[in-house]
Amino acid sequence: MKRPQGFDGPRTSRPGRARPLPSEPEAPAAVPLRRGGTAGPVEPDAVTAPVPVIGDDPNATVPLGTAPLVAPGGEPVERDDGGRAAPARDRPSPAASAAAEARAARKALAAAERARRRYERREVRRFTAHTRRRRRAWLIGLGAAALFVGGVLAIAYSPAMALREVRVEGASRIPPEQIQAAFDGELGTPLPLIGSGDVNTALRAFPLIETYSTELVPPGTLIVRITERTPVGVVQGDDGLELVDAAGVVIDRPAERPEGQPLIEAGAMNGPGFRAAAGVVRALPDDVRSQLVRVTAETADDVRLELSSGAAVVWGSAEDSALKAVVLAGLMKNAPPDSVGQYDVSAPTSPVTG
Repeated sequence: MKRPQGFDGPRTSRPGRARPLPSEPEAPAAVPLRRGGTAGPVEPDAVTAPVPVIGDDPNATVPLGTAPLVAPGGEPVERDDGGRAAPARDRPSPAASAAAEARAARKALAAAERARRRYERREVRRFTAHTRRRRRAWLIGLGAAALFVGGVLAIAYSPAMALREVRVEGASRIPPEQIQAAFDGELGTPLPLIGSGDVNTALRAFPLIETYSTELVPPGTLIVRITERTPVGVVQGDDGLELVDAAGVVIDRPAERPEGQPLIEAGAMNGPGFRAAAGVVRALPDDVRSQLVRVTAETADDVRLELSSGAAVVWGSAEDSALKAVVLAGLMKNAPPDSVGQYDVSAPTSPVTG
């Protein structure tokens, strides 16, 4: 059974000690109250005793199992292995104890602050995980696109994509070698740097080219597709005959009229009569045009044709030229040119053969 505090049993000195322990003052009898407020006897365990106070003798010993010693200031006194009170010089001062407690409090506060920051960071990461994933996906996509574009540009503008060959398609009157030679200044230039202005400058010296198109074929080929001007006939110029197209551009200056090219007498090449006559010639089918030897037009509404057989064709204006060409071809089948003297298709819905 545990010995209660204040038990006044006989004190015995420890073996080997010569000095007896000082007698402790008797504890006054305590009269505790029963539960409910009435006084009565209580169990011995409920009896307490005052805590003994150390006097001037620091070497006084107390039996083991008794209450701890308390210094006059109210602080507990530590004991050594022999049960004696520890010397005062080994006990920390109140200021040192307060400083230690302050340090411990600061450490605890710093630890709590670090824990709070770690918790806040975890919460921020948890609630922004979707945004970070979406941002990461955008960054990866943009990086991949930038890398791809950079690679394409690096390859496109590298010497591996330099112009090394020029191919010409569609040229008949113009020697292809002359067109290729016009691009000698562009050889070695990266294909993406060859613009339409460079091509136009190279082909400007060829009036026979009506239209053109280009195609870049990596790694170093430029294809030039040209459409040459189509002659519509010859006109009498100051220096002789001139082979011209529908726009009046001089294609050639032959010594005599080429086969299949009619002589056009329609005034100035920039006038309405010439434009009407040229439009009629271009609308004729090949079998009819091959028989055409002369075209006259005093005005835009008075176009006349002369065939190699001597037959004349009254055409009128250049309006409905496609329909008039079909009607004329049909009339020439039914009535060959060597059997008639004139075809009138000025009113294509009511043609006349005479």
